[in-house]
Amino acid sequence: MKTQFSIISALIAGFIATAAMTAFTYMAPLMGLEMNIPKMLASTMGAPIVVGWLAHFMIGEVLAVGYSALYLTITNKNSDARTGAIFGIIPWLIAQLIVMPMMTTMTGGGFLSGIFSGSFMMAVASLAGHLIYGAVLGIIYKPQIVSSSVNV
Repeated sequence: MKTQFSIISALIAGFIATAAMTAFTYMAPLMGLEMNIPKMLASTMGAPIVVGWLAHFMIGEVLAVGYSALYLTITNKNSDARTGAIFGIIPWLIAQLIVMPMMTTMTGGGFLSGIFSGSFMMAVASLAGHLIYGAVLGIIYKPQIVSSSVNV
């Protein structure tokens, strides 16, 4: 049997995975960390919190489509928790090496001080969140099964 990309499954998986990652971030204060991604996005953009929430979920959806349409095809892997968690390392690295330093610069800090979220603990917590996102994404996403029957 052959499979192909399913936009509906990708969007559903992206929404659920983003919600799972967000739920994890609400446990961060128990570790003495603040990981309010929507608030951080909104404040960097100078926008209301609702814009931060929309941006957060939009990013999750874009990553889910990238995972299901590109990553799985390029790696020739099946979607599962392991494959998804490994994928989660990619957006984590992008966030830690590009996005966080840029956001730090936008709020008056130095680029280098934003690398790896400015602290080892925040970087590790962010990695855990991205691994959760990826694992949930890998579990939930199901490609469309295409029948390869031949008519005679």
